[in-house]
Amino acid sequence: MEILWFLIAMAMLAAVIGPVMMRRRAGIRLAAPGSPDAADPDTYGFVRQEQLDVRLPGPDQDLLDVLDVVQRTQDWRAAAQLLAGTPKEGEVRWQRVQAFAGAASLELAQQPGTGGAWLRTWRSESPKDAGGAQVHAEFLVQQAWRTAAAGTDEFRIILEEARAVCSEAALLAPGDPVPYITDLAVARGLGDSHEQFDQLWAKVIDRAPDHMGAHLAALHHLCEKWHGSRDDADHFATTAAARAPRGSLLAALPLFAVYEHLPEVNLVGSFYQSAVVTKALEGALYAVHSARADDPMLAHVRHLLVLFLVRSERWAEAMNQLVHVDGHVGALPWTHSSDPAAEYAVYRALAVAGYEANGGNPATLPR
Repeated sequence: MEILWFLIAMAMLAAVIGPVMMRRRAGIRLAAPGSPDAADPDTYGFVRQEQLDVRLPGPDQDLLDVLDVVQRTQDWRAAAQLLAGTPKEGEVRWQRVQAFAGAASLELAQQPGTGGAWLRTWRSESPKDAGGAQVHAEFLVQQAWRTAAAGTDEFRIILEEARAVCSEAALLAPGDPVPYITDLAVARGLGDSHEQFDQLWAKVIDRAPDHMGAHLAALHHLCEKWHGSRDDADHFATTAAARAPRGSLLAALPLFAVYEHLPEVNLVGSFYQSAVVTKALEGALYAVHSARADDPMLAHVRHLLVLFLVRSERWAEAMNQLVHVDGHVGALPWTHSSDPAAEYAVYRALAVAGYEANGGNPATLPR
């Protein structure tokens, strides 16, 4: 019993001093905010923490303009028009559906009973609109995770309603993968069997075999904390990466599998230099370098790279990713925090400090 308590105490100690030791190994000396010696992200032109946009992983000005109109006027028509003009192929439609659903869910949380009324009006006034049905289904999924505990009757009831709306949305837009991608989150919450998941996944890849967002949703289902295992997730990710066409961000999927299985407490100092992490990290960097500059999922990969590159003490490479994503933080890993902007700002400050401790400065940072 004494050994058990000793191990628990050592784990807690490592969790507290680990980040400090990481900074010391890199030659980073902590300084008080405002100190002349403190590394200042502002000198790199980075956005102030309070101005970081937590809604999106990267810029989509058309979406932001429409969201502003919809939330200011509570008129759904601009959202319907934007989705009607967004091709079902690719990732943008899925991201926009998520953003509209998230906006409605957040409004309802802030204004119980009245928030998000524009979505209810959209569904009642235009029940056959495919975009409205897709947003409604995703809204229900987000509501289930936001307002109910997983496994409770309330949680299941909301997700079962979401599944019904997914089916409706699929009938309204044949060939569109979005309703089936939303249903992947429903399957995870309801604990669908492997056979049910495989049948659903087949419908997704029939419509969008290289859809990065769909693969991320499936990976969540297959990871150890849900309905699979570390081996299941690794096999799924490495298989997808191996068959990915050149320029596809699916080559970065193994890094997301590693992230899904990070230890709660890391007692191995060289973990982030291990072969498994390094291989996944290099795959993600390759994917970023070979992807189209306008790939809508590129920001998602860059954000996760920031976390791994900082923890691997690869400061200059972390800074290169920050230059491309700074300003928007609506992506993993930051959205797992209750304050995504603050979490991102901590890693950004570490990257700046590590970069400067190793001779970097704003003038030497490529843009």
